[in-house]
This record gives sequence, structure tokens and C-alpha cells, in this order.
Amino acid sequence: QVQFVESGGGLVQPGGSLRLSCAASGSIFSIPAMGWYRQAPGKQRELVAIITSGGSTNLADSVKGRFTISRDNAKNTVSLQMNSLKAEDTAVYYCYCNARLSSPMKAYDYWGQGTQVTVSS
Repeated sequence: QVQFVESGGGLVQPGGSLRLSCAASGSIFSIPAMGWYRQAPGKQRELVAIITSGGSTNLADSVKGRFTISRDNAKNTVSLQMNSLKAEDTAVYYCYCNARLSSPMKAYDYWGQGTQVTVSS
């Protein structure tokens, strides 16, 4: 019941930057948390960054100092600015939200279809 429109993925050289954006839509009452997960070949899906409706953030140690997450509560959008990209950042990135629907009034986790980020020279 939650749909995502993800954009910003692509191919970038090491040291470059990309900005991922995601807009959530549906019969949403509130979104306590939004963020991004990623999954690289041979690895489990991991949390990259998350931001609450109050602005509190949590980033994976591997991306701290390089990635910045932000959101627009009014538009139900979240963005991930990725700088100083490394080859190990290559993965499928999935937009995530913990959303409370209007009916029923219960929060669930949702993921988008994913967008490929490839860091290569």
C-alpha cells in the first residue's frame, strides 16, 4: 500500500558523487522513519542511513563522513547525498520507510524496487 519513486542511481567513478531521492505515496498517516538499505552481491541487505520524522539520523559506520541523509516530511521524500564514493559502495540501493497507514493504524516496514549504484573506473 506504499509506493516509491526512486531516482538518482547510476554509474560513477571512484571519488565521485551521486544523490538518491525517493518519494513515498499511498494512504499514509505518518512515516516515523525513512532511509536507504543496500545489498551488494554475496552480502546481506544492510542499513545505510535512516532519518526519523524528528530529524534524528543513523548511518552505517562505513558511510559516516561521506553520506548525508535528509527528508521533507511534508512531501514524504528522503534523499541520500553520497560523496567520495568507493567501489565497495556498489550495490542495489532500496528506499525504505516505516509507515503508519491511515487504515489500519499500524506501522509496517516497506522497501522500494531498488536502484543500481555502480562505482567503477
